[in-house]
Amino acid sequence: MLSGLNHLTLAVSDVERSFDFYVNLLGFSPKARWQQGAYLTLGELWLCLSLDDMRNRQAERNYTHYAFSVAPADFASIAAHLRTHGVKEWKNNHSEGESLYFLDPDRHALEIHCGDLASRLAACRENPYQGMVFY
Repeated sequence: MLSGLNHLTLAVSDVERSFDFYVNLLGFSPKARWQQGAYLTLGELWLCLSLDDMRNRQAERNYTHYAFSVAPADFASIAAHLRTHGVKEWKNNHSEGESLYFLDPDRHALEIHCGDLASRLAACRENPYQGMVFY
């Protein structure tokens, strides 16, 4: 039986650039680093950055993304910090809770988000998506 997310591995084209982005801009804690990658943590999340030459050839964009929690009181300052550092935004938020959708240096889609599943479901119960069923 599965018990939760074990780790997240991101294919990157430049370990140094990605390490700098995740550690110095987003605040991940470095745990190990080598020529082909790095291990970082953020709370309980274990993130692996792994050098992959194929990353430069992937240009397709879809809604797959990785969201990180932010306290509502911190959202505006963190969003301003990211924008000041020139992150490219890839989507505008149209759902419950404040969100900023942005790309990392290898165009992985990321999000900072205020709220959780309980707040999302409460908002959806008030204004359900088309065809939505609750369990």
